[in-house]
Amino acid sequence: MNQKQPAYLTIKQHVLARIQDGTWKQGDTIPGEEALAREFGVSRMTVNRAIRELSDEQIVERIQGSGTFVAQQKYQATLVEIRNIADEIAARGHRHRSELQLLERTRAGEGMARRFGLKTGATLFHSVVVHFENDQPIQVEDRFVNPQTAPEYLAQDFTTQTPNAYLMRVAPLQGVSFEIEACEAPRPVAEMLHMDRNEPCLVLRRQTHSQGAVASVATMWHPASRYRFTGSF
Repeated sequence: MNQKQPAYLTIKQHVLARIQDGTWKQGDTIPGEEALAREFGVSRMTVNRAIRELSDEQIVERIQGSGTFVAQQKYQATLVEIRNIADEIAARGHRHRSELQLLERTRAGEGMARRFGLKTGATLFHSVVVHFENDQPIQVEDRFVNPQTAPEYLAQDFTTQTPNAYLMRVAPLQGVSFEIEACEAPRPVAEMLHMDRNEPCLVLRRQTHSQGAVASVATMWHPASRYRFTGSF
């Protein structure tokens, strides 16, 4: 077992790998918590966390009194909804460009470590990119990335490709959670978006999963007067 990461994450990756390679197919029962605990030499509590997170990500389905089963995979619909902003702009017949504001290796604070399921102080990659539509800024993308899922992230040129496009290629999506709210932008964000401080922002906060782990946590700020969210199901 890899001692460089939490034990529950190793178990998540083990279960996910068996599903991806076809060993466990949709509807199959996966080994119980006691069996996995013995196999990995951990407590049932550790196994329970791994299975609970896989259930939350809709990779497995837990049925009380019956066991845990490989769930019907529904990621295709989610993938359609997570669009590359460069593609969105091109679809409108407009020109996209981006400016890289920050690309660094950093240490996870308590809150970010909790979101990634890592220890406080663990290494993360961090980028800030401003996206433009016809030379007008419409999004500030503030993203933290798990080095485990995208080890070459810092070597990329994010003026020629978006972080989203790169991550979708090297860390295929397995699950996503998000929330949208309207709020006032912090001063640095307002300045990057060329907007007044009293103008509201539409903020998308999104967490993606890949390879059995949290792959990225992104906050995307949009001027409410220049951007809207649309979708279909």
